[in-house]
Amino acid sequence: MNARDRIDPELRAALAVVGGVFPPTITPELIPFMRRSYASGPREELLHGREFDVVDDVYAGAGGAALELSIISPRGADGVLPGILFFHSGGMMFGDRFSGLDSALDWVEQLGVRLVTVEYRLAPEWPHPTPFEDCYAALVWVGEHATRLGLRADRLLLAGASAGGGLAAGVALAARDRGGPRVCGQLLDYPMLDDRGSTGSVREFDGLGVWDRVSNETGWAALLGSVAGGAGVPSYAAPARADDLRGLPPAYLDVGEVEIFRDETVDYATRLWAAGVSAELHVWPGAFHACDIFAPHATVSRAMIRTRLDWLRRLLLD
Repeated sequence: MNARDRIDPELRAALAVVGGVFPPTITPELIPFMRRSYASGPREELLHGREFDVVDDVYAGAGGAALELSIISPRGADGVLPGILFFHSGGMMFGDRFSGLDSALDWVEQLGVRLVTVEYRLAPEWPHPTPFEDCYAALVWVGEHATRLGLRADRLLLAGASAGGGLAAGVALAARDRGGPRVCGQLLDYPMLDDRGSTGSVREFDGLGVWDRVSNETGWAALLGSVAGGAGVPSYAAPARADDLRGLPPAYLDVGEVEIFRDETVDYATRLWAAGVSAELHVWPGAFHACDIFAPHATVSRAMIRTRLDWLRRLLLD
């Protein structure tokens, strides 16, 4: 069976629509288009019909830069609630704090948690370490303001999808190394972890679905420049480079079977287990990258969303 035939039939049909918004191959000249295409729509449309309170605030990112974040809570919620710090997707080059946020809004609605979603500066204008340091600074800010924000200090979780998943993994590493705020878990959805692009799944699914080998090379080159794929890339930028995964918080990792990030995600989960870290791994059959964002009503996408929610419920509420 060829690679395209391995995509779930429901998802295969959705790809024809997805390609007009998110081309399978992204080259540097497409970055301006992607910043328009993948930008979130009007906030009132995203939040329509949901019972939320949204508070916008500013935190100091890398170098003290004033950056925006939003705290989204169940309408009228009082008291201290578990918190999720969320980093958006977009290949390190595009997206904003409300991009691809639908499933995360479900967490607020169904679990009664507070969601903090942040802006971080984007490559190539802002290469590593700026995006990572912005995200780590957001964690520090949340830790310092937990009481004012109504967040449980012992129930603060990092979450992100794709590039955001890689950033969440990097921030978890730094929180351990730097003695930062305590993190109770890390939710890594089809994370962007490894700049080397050397796994079998990168070769197997090149040119297929959403986010192929060339797109990945574009994103890593934007973030790391000429050192991408070479020696000395720091693990906070590419967490797959980390030598020591001991002492990290419990992790949830999921990835599509039919996408380039499959093997690096499986390898990261395997290394977490070897380091004594609790990790739950799901490889979704027939799924392409970010299918839950682009085709949320497909059967496999619904299973992804439900299983993720169940893990969060166990970690944050039990």
